[in-house]
Amino acid sequence: MKIIWLGHSSFRIEIGGQVLLVDPWLAGNPAFPEDRRAEAIAGATHILLSHGHGDHAGNALGIARELGIAILCIHELSEHWSATEGVKTIGFGKGGTMNLDGVKVTMVNASHSSSIDFDGGRPTYAGSEAGFMIAGEGHTIYFSGDTDIMADMDWMGDLHKPDVGILCAGGHYTMDMARAAYAAKRYFNFKTLIPCHYKTFPILEQSADELVAALPDVDVLTPDVLEVITI
Repeated sequence: MKIIWLGHSSFRIEIGGQVLLVDPWLAGNPAFPEDRRAEAIAGATHILLSHGHGDHAGNALGIARELGIAILCIHELSEHWSATEGVKTIGFGKGGTMNLDGVKVTMVNASHSSSIDFDGGRPTYAGSEAGFMIAGEGHTIYFSGDTDIMADMDWMGDLHKPDVGILCAGGHYTMDMARAAYAAKRYFNFKTLIPCHYKTFPILEQSADELVAALPDVDVLTPDVLEVITI
């Protein structure tokens, strides 16, 4: 299994023969080198979207059209895009599991908001925000999406038992490093943890040092953009 950070909250996850692009915001992402776009999306089989905000979903339609692949997302956004954008979407809801040839993707709760820019930039409802449990190759990855700490993390950790965490940790819009560390210690038993949604803009936290220091028994990884993590 390979996990490749594409900057901000965007990831390429190669698992069980699938290549998942999770919240692939590439064009306009200050952390992503756009001359490496082809490398980042090559061979992708599916797009997973946690919610509709532009810094997560802004490039999903273009990539889906270019590669002819489906976008997996919350039902309302799926229905809207399939009707108006002519792309293949697969809508499901929290608690639902998609089986991608043996890789199981379960949508779980998050605590944030979700909208798309529509009709002259007016924010429009895009269904609910979510996270994902991605299970394959004997591992389970928890991708938190944009969220704060939730009591739901208690049963999510107990039921799914993810050993790899990808947690938003930049603060202001989501958990910060201290809150992400608290969530990891209280609700999960991660062996590997990757922070995201930080460093992209000045308003966000610029370092994961606090998270690393708070979790001495967890392998907290802070990769460079496009660096390959093999698990």
